[in-house]
Amino acid sequence: MALKIRLTRVGATHNPHYRVVVAEARSRRDGAAVELLGTYAPRAKGQQVNLDLDRVDYWISKGAKPTDTLNAMIKKARKAAAASAS
Repeated sequence: MALKIRLTRVGATHNPHYRVVVAEARSRRDGAAVELLGTYAPRAKGQQVNLDLDRVDYWISKGAKPTDTLNAMIKKARKAAAASAS
């Protein structure tokens, strides 16, 4: 069972909103997810991405591979978390 960390769309027409989930690689885009890790609201002002970085690290250690888009979002979230911690 290959797992991916990816986005699943839950928003209305012309109002996108996404959940960051761990799902089986062969499942549909909006199919069943193993775990919800956060949200992404591309039209929101301010903080667009909410991620549980501890759970992201856990799933990556178990072999889940983030998509290219999520890889960039994870890097950005880590940078923001480090800046707010300092």
